[in-house]
This record gives sequence, C-alpha cells and structure tokens, in this order.
Amino acid sequence: MTAYDVARLLPAIPELRALCRALAALDVVLDPDSDERHHLYDMAWAPGEELASMYDGSGNEYSVTFTAAGAYVRGFDHESPMSPYATDDEKPWPGVLDSVPDVFRECVEEPAFSDEFGTPSVTVCLWREHSDTAWRHGDITFPDGDEDGADWLFALLTDRTPEAFQDWAQDYYEMPVDLDAVRHVYAGQPLTAEVVTALNPATTLAAVADQIVATGYPIR
Repeated sequence: MTAYDVARLLPAIPELRALCRALAALDVVLDPDSDERHHLYDMAWAPGEELASMYDGSGNEYSVTFTAAGAYVRGFDHESPMSPYATDDEKPWPGVLDSVPDVFRECVEEPAFSDEFGTPSVTVCLWREHSDTAWRHGDITFPDGDEDGADWLFALLTDRTPEAFQDWAQDYYEMPVDLDAVRHVYAGQPLTAEVVTALNPATTLAAVADQIVATGYPIR
C-alpha cells in the first residue's frame, strides 16, 4: 500500500476530522498522564486551522492539517528509502510534494514538519480541497517495494473499524480495551463517566475532561 492506495481509502474531510478526534480522545483516556501521547488533536494549532497528529516515539509520524481550504496530510517513515535522509541530495522524494497546490503551500513549508535545516520530513503526502471529490497525490515513481510507509502509518485512518483500534491499543498499551466503549467513541457519542471507566478504570471523566474538551470531542 502506498499513498495512491491511501488516497482511495481515506474518508472525506468531515469524517476524517471526526475519526482523528476520536483517536485523540481514546488515547487521552487510555494514557491520561502521558506527555508524549500517540494520537493528538489540537483545535488551536493556528488561526483557522486544526491539527491531528501521530508520533510513535521512534521517529515516525503523520500530521493532518485541517484548513479553510481543505486538508493536508503528511506522513514520515524515517526508515523508508524515500526519506530525504536516505537520498543523495537529502531532498523529498521526486513527486511527493511537487504537485501540492498553492493553498497548502504553507503546510509544506511549516517548520514543525521539517528538520532544523528546513528539509520537510515527508515520505507520504496527500491533500484534498473542499471542492475535490477525492484525495489527491503527486505523480510518484516508487522505489522497489513501494516503501513510502503509507501502509502502516495510516493504518487506523484507512481501516476505520473499532476492532482495528482495539487490536492496536491492546498491543500498544498492553491492557484489555473494551470494544463497546471504543464503538461508542467511534460513533461520536458524547464521552460519559461510564465509558471512561470501561476504557480505563484507573481514571475518571472529571480527571480527563479538560484534555478531552481540548480535542473537540464531546463529553456529557
């Protein structure tokens, strides 16, 4: 699976935003005291913009920037042969960023998505304007093995089932994860004290409420 496949599997912008908020809310409940949470959602990323992100702690990450124009998706697999740091010229792989429209140029040049020398940390890039009917990507000739990292970086955004999250979370957190509670959050239903307890008996709704509100996910 490459960026081409992810483009066919990602949902439309509103559904992607809702899913990203659900992932961030679930991670707040499952790991409430962490300063380096796996999934994050920042409603105040920049004026008129929101940011969903994933960091795995090993140098791999993605970001989804929701703007007035639409959404810009960036992924970085640091072990991919398409990494700028794996190429001779230390530049993004040809085609990955070349076709990004001007309305997302600030996202391409965002310092938070680049190294200290201004090189974009990217192996996967997708974008979608509100007027588009599908996600778009550049014209890319992939290396042998199609290794841009898209298959695993965006696994929870392309397989949007509660079961997929449960499998991932039980492996990542090494604890049981209640499937009905995950289904509740994936459905966008307001987070309740009962759902929080089902997900993580070690915390409470009151303890995580402020962090949940910051993601934009509803609580009751």
